[in-house]
Amino acid sequence: MLIKRASDLRSSEITDKKVYLGRREFIKAAAGAAAAGAGVLAGTDVLSAAGKPAPHGQKLENVQKSPLSVDPAKDKLNSWEDITTYNNYYEFGVDKDSPSLTAGRLKTSPWTVAVDGECAKKGNYSLEDILKGETLEERVYRLRCVERWSMVIPWVGFPLANLIKRMEPTSKAQFIEFQTLNDPSQMPGVQSPVLNWPYREGLRLDEAMHPLTILVVGLYGEVLPKQDGAPIRLIVPWKYGFKSAKSIVRIRFLEKQPLNTWQESAPSEYGFYSNVNPERDHPRWSQASERRIGEFFMRRTLMFNGYGDQVASLYSGMDLKKHY
Repeated sequence: MLIKRASDLRSSEITDKKVYLGRREFIKAAAGAAAAGAGVLAGTDVLSAAGKPAPHGQKLENVQKSPLSVDPAKDKLNSWEDITTYNNYYEFGVDKDSPSLTAGRLKTSPWTVAVDGECAKKGNYSLEDILKGETLEERVYRLRCVERWSMVIPWVGFPLANLIKRMEPTSKAQFIEFQTLNDPSQMPGVQSPVLNWPYREGLRLDEAMHPLTILVVGLYGEVLPKQDGAPIRLIVPWKYGFKSAKSIVRIRFLEKQPLNTWQESAPSEYGFYSNVNPERDHPRWSQASERRIGEFFMRRTLMFNGYGDQVASLYSGMDLKKHY
């Protein structure tokens, strides 16, 4: 079998929407056999079939609406089926439908996140510890991928800033790094060398503390599906989607800027910041336009994915074509 690294992939090799739609019936059939048992948060046994084209019934309680959401009247939400069957999650395969076919084997309970580095509250925290005292919010955010596709998704989560404050970073902490699960027994994609596993991402601490940055545990008011990064993932809505680490198992507070996985794999194509910038083309394609999943026509890409009024000040004085 031919294995390609990320730097070898061409845009023409990315699974086309028409191809993925043509495989929908196969996805549905496979989903029925991919059910996994352990419930998250509620502690009950439920079926969470991968790729199921409707909510799976694991409701999250007391979820509040967030004023930080985009206006659904202007940005129509993508369906549960769109969001759960068209994914970038290379740990479960490089095709867009691979995660919905293979993520059912992922065990998401119990789940532990290690916190270390430049902080006072180092330790191993269960998901329940991390969520203790948090009020969950539904935030409708745009998600923009470097491959020129986008969605509008009603994530459920809480501000990353809340967790950072609880961990009490030291004065030396300037960056934060996220590491995701690396388990070949559950994740068939990590058996290939397409990336250097485990997957790692990083933010400047002020980016991480911004009110728009959240840790996500749900979707459409329900427990986050496995193929979307369960049980806990990062969302930074003004950056490209690959910046949002999934299935997080480690958080490190660092003095120096970390090297993230895509930057390590293809530094000429993927930088540390990964802000949505339509004025800086990817070396192999333009970033000036995008296709919203479910739409036929391309639309103009917005600077910072449309969140410029909130986040542009974070990069005042920086050359965003150089610091990509």
